[in-house]
Amino acid sequence: MATHLPDHQPLAERLRPKTLADVIGQQHLLGEGMALRLAFESGQPHSCILWGPPGTGKTTMARLMADAFEAQFITISAVLGGVKDIREAVELAQLARSQGRRTILFVDEVHRFNKSQQDAFLPHVESGLFTFIGATTENPSFEVNSALLSRAAVYVLQPLTESDLAQIVARALSGGAVPPIETAAVDRLIAYADGDARRLLNTLETLATAAAQEKRVEVTDVWLLKVLGERMRRYDKGGEQFYDTISALHKSVRGSDPDAALYWLVRMLDGGADPRYLSRRLIRMASEDIGLADPRALRLALDAAEVYERLGSPEGELALAECVVYLAVAAKSNAVYKAFNEARAFVKKDGTRPVPMHLRNAPTQLMKSLDYGKGYRYAHDEQGGFAAGETYLPDGMAAPGFYRPVERGLEIRIADKLRQLRGLNNQAG
Repeated sequence: MATHLPDHQPLAERLRPKTLADVIGQQHLLGEGMALRLAFESGQPHSCILWGPPGTGKTTMARLMADAFEAQFITISAVLGGVKDIREAVELAQLARSQGRRTILFVDEVHRFNKSQQDAFLPHVESGLFTFIGATTENPSFEVNSALLSRAAVYVLQPLTESDLAQIVARALSGGAVPPIETAAVDRLIAYADGDARRLLNTLETLATAAAQEKRVEVTDVWLLKVLGERMRRYDKGGEQFYDTISALHKSVRGSDPDAALYWLVRMLDGGADPRYLSRRLIRMASEDIGLADPRALRLALDAAEVYERLGSPEGELALAECVVYLAVAAKSNAVYKAFNEARAFVKKDGTRPVPMHLRNAPTQLMKSLDYGKGYRYAHDEQGGFAAGETYLPDGMAAPGFYRPVERGLEIRIADKLRQLRGLNNQAG
């Protein structure tokens, strides 16, 4: 659990808002007449989940709520804490209640607690021993127990806008916490922060320390890049943002937009996503969304993955870019993907049908005497290499029609061929 703050507070802590009026951003929650603002003004705290990206003010809001209701504020980190911390928090809350004081229990990264740990809060939330506030960067629908979720309001925090972040820089400059910053450097810092106030403030503190050591009177854009270097990559390789971005890439390819597909690919590469992971996703896209409309797409995706293995970064990334563009402009079909899923669902619910006798292999004389393989027609010996009228499904099973080619790309010709073969089957009775 949290202890007293050290004598030298980080910049993010020194600039943490002390009142609602000091909060920058989240006006969809804190503006006049908005949900969380009304909760502050109601005089009655309630349990809630604050869901949003890092550095958007979740901890700040929880602390302000404790101040607003003159409540004891207890914080637990689900990354470091466990059952022992929960037990201690309950004891502190009971002591506060005996003194007529409310308690707000703030659980940071609540999604890191397992089900039994989350369940430990339930009886105390229901009894009103404390008001529970959980903070999470992950979708609470998936990461927070339904029982706990049903007892808490969910507030969604948004990444801070460029305007919000510019106000934070101005606040840091006005307080003399950092030296003057060149306009181009401010723009770069805001872009790097990517909506995360904590990242922005921590970076400003790093710059202030480095500038003091070098006795610099101004932070220039050139010096900024020299000091931070690779830290300027703006990507969170874990959590929901990662999966949102790969989803955007996949959907841009499916939607045949090469520019958007390239944008999302580069966003992920720029942020440090593993190119090998991206190459695997491209292979998946080629088989799921393009399929037999353009079979070359799968081969190209495999080639791009091999090229990257040979060349590495950054040279090999060009092959991934070439593949992304090709996949985006290729003819699309999910007919095989749908057929496979339908076949799998059918087999899962269907009984185990025996293999028809004419399709069975007969490597021994006994099997031949039992009519294994009897009546099988060898397609290569038939006219056109097709045994018209022959059946290959289990006896009594109607043609399921799993595979339905679309009228795009090579599947136009595949559909024509299937219609021709079905016509021959019908003629053969």
